Amino acid sequence: MGFILTTAIRAGTLFITVGCIRLDAAVASEFKAEVESAWKTGLTRVEIDLGAVEFIDSSGVGALLGVVRKLPTGKGLTHLSHVRPSVWAVLDVLRLRSLFEPPPRASSLTGCSFSQQESLARVYPR
Repeated sequence: MGFILTTAIRAGTLFITVGCIRLDAAVASEFKAEVESAWKTGLTRVEIDLGAVEFIDSSGVGALLGVVRKLPTGKGLTHLSHVRPSVWAVLDVLRLRSLFEPPPRASSLTGCSFSQQESLARVYPR
């Protein structure tokens, strides 16, 4: 089974579609390399379609976190779409779901705001 990743950039957003059923140690380095080759200066949002992914391990999670860290601090957003329950379960155990879901609308918040990078730093300090 080969690793399949497609990318496209539109209006400052990198769209990534992962086409393999496992995002694990066997493909994480290739995922990172493909993202690096598609990366352009000025990106502020990344949309990752995980519809085909049935399994994710720590290497796959690390690859996703690498995408979050590439975005400008306080100005970037990484969103996962078509995520299967088994993948959300892993992200939930690691308390990472909030990094990859759209933030609540500003009108529903009362003076509360933080970036994905700030949230990541709280969960996983360097």
